[in-house]
Amino acid sequence: MQITTYFNEAVSELRHVRWPTRQQAIRLSIITIGFTAAVAVAFGGIDYVLNQIVKLLLSLTY
Repeated sequence: MQITTYFNEAVSELRHVRWPTRQQAIRLSIITIGFTAAVAVAFGGIDYVLNQIVKLLLSLTY
């Protein structure tokens, strides 16, 4: 009995959700992909620089 109540209430809540339009969903997806790519490039750059610093430090010790 409780599981049916749960699902009925879940469906009721989903009816109150304001779903984005197709254009909004596409625009927000593009923004998300662009931001993710920018962050990946930034972290890649930081990783490269730190890698070069570690290589330099290791070459000085040997």
